[in-house]
Amino acid sequence: MRQRGESAATRRWESWTYWPLTGLALVWVIVYTAQVIGDVRGTWQGVTWAFMFAVQVVFAGDYLVRLLWARPRGVWFRAHLLDLAVVFVPILRPVRLLGALTRLTSFTRTAGSSVRAQLIIYGLGSVSLLIWQVALVVLQAERHTPGANILTFGDAIWWAVCTVTTVGYGDYAPVTVTGRLAAVVLMAGGVVLVGLIVATISSWASERVAQAHERKRAQASDADHPRG
Repeated sequence: MRQRGESAATRRWESWTYWPLTGLALVWVIVYTAQVIGDVRGTWQGVTWAFMFAVQVVFAGDYLVRLLWARPRGVWFRAHLLDLAVVFVPILRPVRLLGALTRLTSFTRTAGSSVRAQLIIYGLGSVSLLIWQVALVVLQAERHTPGANILTFGDAIWWAVCTVTTVGYGDYAPVTVTGRLAAVVLMAGGVVLVGLIVATISSWASERVAQAHERKRAQASDADHPRG
């Protein structure tokens, strides 16, 4: 049965390309991190930008191939909006690494069939990636700007953690338009993801308490009505 507009051709294509593209996404993160933290200039800066642009082209090509082979195309398009976002917003590319977790036997064995466990893992992973990527973007935008105080990766990570946890000490703040837009994304995404994690843990804890009470009631009932 077709799901999310996927034809046999798109499923075959994805089976051939999924892991190579996931590996490429990981390499992209490493290269971008090295470029920003190392403040790469000159020839090597050109090399890193060329590599990242080539990765962009590969992901765009993959998306177009799957879209052309999808049936019905409209259903597939609506079900894969995140894939489209990944093409145009490169910092979302690490999200693919989280999706790869579900395909790993070790993840399935650890999380089992528990939806809550998977949500918590996805949530924590998403928050970590969000902090890392936004810190890189802000550092790249702020580092050489007059009046900026986010000048090292340590500054950027500290600011990102304080922002996503809504602590907001105020000792660091972006001054560029790019940095402030990244801050908005971080705050909005952080509120949603942290809220998801807290709600999931609270739901799990409430269920465990309810189960404990139910067991106590069952034990009390057995004590009051012993079997003959």
